[in-house]
Amino acid sequence: MALNNTYDARLPQQETIVGAGVQLLLLVLLGTAIGMGPAGWLTGLAFAIATWAVLTRALRRSQPRSFGPANRVTLGRAILVGGVTALVADSFQSSPPVSLLVGLTAVALILDGVDGKVARRTGTSSALGARFDMEVDAFLILVLSVYVAMSLGPWVLLIGTMRYAFVAAARVLPWLNGTLPPSMARKTVAALQGIVLLVAGAGILPREATAGVVLLALASLVWSFGRDIGWLWRQGGRGVVGGGEPVATGLPLRRLPGPVSQSSRPVPARSQG
Repeated sequence: MALNNTYDARLPQQETIVGAGVQLLLLVLLGTAIGMGPAGWLTGLAFAIATWAVLTRALRRSQPRSFGPANRVTLGRAILVGGVTALVADSFQSSPPVSLLVGLTAVALILDGVDGKVARRTGTSSALGARFDMEVDAFLILVLSVYVAMSLGPWVLLIGTMRYAFVAAARVLPWLNGTLPPSMARKTVAALQGIVLLVAGAGILPREATAGVVLLALASLVWSFGRDIGWLWRQGGRGVVGGGEPVATGLPLRRLPGPVSQSSRPVPARSQG
């Protein structure tokens, strides 16, 4: 029995190895298709290694008996985000095929609405799954904001860095770690960020219109974070008792400004919405 238990405990970690392998395969395919340069390769490899290391550590600490179907969907999104990250890094040297970048991003955003539903329907919701989903969402928004900032200006980076700034501030101001009440507005603002940055990156609108739309998205994000920070301040860090959402003002990660992804349990630090 002891041997079987040890073996079962290691099964989830084996899936992270498979995920890292698939990530490397995607990088090879991208490199072959577009002739990706050193920046793209190194960034993509760094993302793959970092994702594998962080996820493996989290699994060792939580020790789930199985990786779970919802986490597999999230891992698939993480692999796509790794491809987007490599393409954006490569764009500093040469422009990547916009259709390829938009395609990978669009699939990753669409799947963002799948893993949570899978978790609930299969009864596999977990704090680990929620946090994993949040971090993948947050990093995708950060990468997209970097890409769009190259054409519109550094101010766009505020969209991608706001959540991380909030998390950093919460380390100094503990009351920011409170639990927020559910909010459809927060979810909407969060979802808006990814869609707007995708449209901006696709270049389908005139530059002035693109800048206006992105600025509107940023303004909504500032409003969302500001509203939640004000609420947390008034609560004095006590938060909501049960049924709340993780503090991630602005963009909850799961949808940038929104609630927990795969679990109803609170997750530290508001995501992005």
